[in-house]
Amino acid sequence: MPDSRDLLETFENQFPDRDYKIEIVAPEFTSVCPKTGQPDFATITFSYTPDKFCVELKSLKMYLQSYRNEGIFYEHVTNTILDDLVATVRPRWMKIEAAFNARGGITETVSAQFASAM
Repeated sequence: MPDSRDLLETFENQFPDRDYKIEIVAPEFTSVCPKTGQPDFATITFSYTPDKFCVELKSLKMYLQSYRNEGIFYEHVTNTILDDLVATVRPRWMKIEAAFNARGGITETVSAQFASAM
């Protein structure tokens, strides 16, 4: 997989002394099942408390689109997205929830969290 982390951009948080929550919902995430080659669709919800930086939304969209043809398991993609965002944004706290659409009558939601050791 190419290093799509480089696609992520940030901007300076205008309220770094305040704890507040940002929630971003991306309802059109797509990737590919590595076993069957079938497309996977998910709604990914990003919740985070920024520190010095916030994620720039257009770059987040481009980053998510980089997974469109990637064969990757649900658990792997969710944790990779969390790792990439934490490395780029360096939030105080972040949670990623990936709710994958039903395939074969089964749905799966994967959640992963990060909390900084202040």
